[in-house]
Amino acid sequence: MNQTENRKDEHVRISLEKNVSSHYNYWDDIRLIHNALPEINKDEIDLKTKLFGKNLGAPLIISGMTGGYKKAKEINETLASAAEKFHLGMGVGSQRAALENPELASTYSIVKDFDIPLRFANIGASQIVLWGHDKTIDFANKMIEMIDAHAFMVCLNFLQEVVQFEGEAHAKGCLQAITHISEELDVPVVVKESGAGISYDVAKRLVKTGISGIDVGGAGGTSFAAIEHYRAIMINEKIHERGGKTFWDWGIPTPTSIIEVGEATDWKLPIIATGGIRHGLDAAKAIALGANCAGIAHALLAPANNGKDATFFEIDAILKELRAAMFLVGADTVEKMTEIGAEAWI
Repeated sequence: MNQTENRKDEHVRISLEKNVSSHYNYWDDIRLIHNALPEINKDEIDLKTKLFGKNLGAPLIISGMTGGYKKAKEINETLASAAEKFHLGMGVGSQRAALENPELASTYSIVKDFDIPLRFANIGASQIVLWGHDKTIDFANKMIEMIDAHAFMVCLNFLQEVVQFEGEAHAKGCLQAITHISEELDVPVVVKESGAGISYDVAKRLVKTGISGIDVGGAGGTSFAAIEHYRAIMINEKIHERGGKTFWDWGIPTPTSIIEVGEATDWKLPIIATGGIRHGLDAAKAIALGANCAGIAHALLAPANNGKDATFFEIDAILKELRAAMFLVGADTVEKMTEIGAEAWI
């Protein structure tokens, strides 16, 4: 394996073997109001929704997790089969590895073998800054073609970059690069945080770029600072071991980020709520706060590592929990779930 492959392998292994969650999950501060007279039938609840012009079976996205090393192909194949079965959106991990080594492209392109209604390509924001305009557009189109993507995600992963011992914390010119991408690509561009959240001010700046959506990627779920803490331990790199621990819980809580992004954009941009979603009840809370879809990553990683049956079971359970929550608040459609709203107990 080269350095990039090693890093991707370590990210997944650490996520599976260590507790890398934030020390507090902010979804526990959100309550849905019980409706003792819901006046609907559970089996008539419609989970279908639409995102970026694509029809989904439920307001759920399998967030991009991996790619770029041998085991990733099997994981992405399993997740893709689940996305096909349940008609969900799906992303892949950063595709930089396949650009550097085309032999790794199949670890991502395997998702094209499945009928997935909405596929997201993915690259880290530091890369588009380092590449420059022409190279970025060329590479972006290659990533889109690699998985036949319907949308392109730019991942604001600067927390991870700044605590990673080989990180590339380059952010100067990022907003301009996002503007160029959103103007020139033929698919919707989505800006995604990876565990530290997006504030009102940042959303205000992003909405001016012409992007098509925001994945808030807030704090409360997997901490990439924690992952980098454990990676630093593996090579006895004391400074970054300490840095990962110091910034373990850094970030804006996902529920807060949903509200701030919605208010900053006047609720005109689709919002994906990723960050700490553990089950269908958390997903229901995200929709009630105003998100268009909930994004799930870590809760599906272990099942995906164990195979299709475990993954199908987990997603089926999540959707049943979402349906149960909607029934208990009296919402028979996703749109009505948003209208009902939620209360914060903070």
